[in-house]
Amino acid sequence: MDQARLPLPPDPLPKPTRAAGLDRLAHFLPRAGVAYAARRNEDLPGHPHVSGLSPWIRHRLVTEAEVIAAVRQRHPQGADKFLAEVWWRTYWKGWLELRPQVWTDYAQGVMAAQNRLAVEGGLRAVWQDACAGTTGIEGFDHWARELVATGWLHNHARMWFASIWIFTLRLPWELGADFFLRHLLDGDPASNTLSWRWVAGLHTPGKTYLATAENIGKNTGGRFRPKGLATVAEPLCFAAPPAPRPAPVDDGVETGVPTLLLLHEDDLDGSWLLSRGLRPVAVAGLTATAGRSPGAVAMGVHGFVAGAVADALARQGGGLSFDREGLEALADHAAGLGVAQVAAPYAPVGPVASALRKLRPLLEARGIALVQALSDHDREAWPHATHGFFRFREAVM
Repeated sequence: MDQARLPLPPDPLPKPTRAAGLDRLAHFLPRAGVAYAARRNEDLPGHPHVSGLSPWIRHRLVTEAEVIAAVRQRHPQGADKFLAEVWWRTYWKGWLELRPQVWTDYAQGVMAAQNRLAVEGGLRAVWQDACAGTTGIEGFDHWARELVATGWLHNHARMWFASIWIFTLRLPWELGADFFLRHLLDGDPASNTLSWRWVAGLHTPGKTYLATAENIGKNTGGRFRPKGLATVAEPLCFAAPPAPRPAPVDDGVETGVPTLLLLHEDDLDGSWLLSRGLRPVAVAGLTATAGRSPGAVAMGVHGFVAGAVADALARQGGGLSFDREGLEALADHAAGLGVAQVAAPYAPVGPVASALRKLRPLLEARGIALVQALSDHDREAWPHATHGFFRFREAVM
């Protein structure tokens, strides 16, 4: 079949609200057990065999802990495959949190690869075709266009795409990870960066992922069977990651002082802070979406994040939202409220964490403390992300 004539998924962009996420969870729950395990690898139109929950989980409109609890209640047994996928997101966050230099190295790699694009015309042409979905590689081109149109891809398609990008097209892996991060509604610095590193053989020494026409044909219902794919996937030049640093700890939120609660795009769930006795005088939101890439982040991603923050603030009674360019205004807002502290959920490695580092001295100059608090889920899980996922899984599941 001519893949240029294959329709893109008709589903509209998901609503960036907690209610929509909970509806999606309720719809998926009956299929989270053996049905998911049996057919989760199939990338079919409409993606009927996976949850599609990642955009809401990514921003904690619906939390990992909520999803895990709901699945365990519905499926006391038989849901380990799906639960493992939820825990992978926590593992990646914890792993990168213990090794923040890997994110710094990735960001530098993106800039170096973009410099190559500016001077290497052949590389630039291949990259442009890959991003536009005009390489002529069956399946790959469809997924490139699907990603741009919908902000989402099936996990198996992400793996195939990354493998073809790296080993068939021979493009820098950092540019592929950047392409994903600019377009994915669930784009996450940890999950995205480390998944691309895993495909490339940079996460587990000597272990790469090779996309094959047979596997693609089998798991796409015969829609795609690309020709000319790389037949070997030699690991890229491997440098051992730094030794893990200690897991972060709470700054220590004081519940008895005037507080501005700051929700941000990495964690829009403030309920657990309130359950600890925090009674903020006001709530504000913070976005750092543009910081995901030195290139232009897709408008659909900006829109989803802005809508998610607006939904979170509305559920807390309303509040102002600021972006990473408005940190001075945010500090002035906190000072005008007369608060002693700004309390925020802990921001893992990435653009939000960078924005909070810049916000801290602005607040301190106004006599206001910035404190970050860890959710129970992160505090209990992240210290176990010292090695591979299977050791982590034994500790948390």
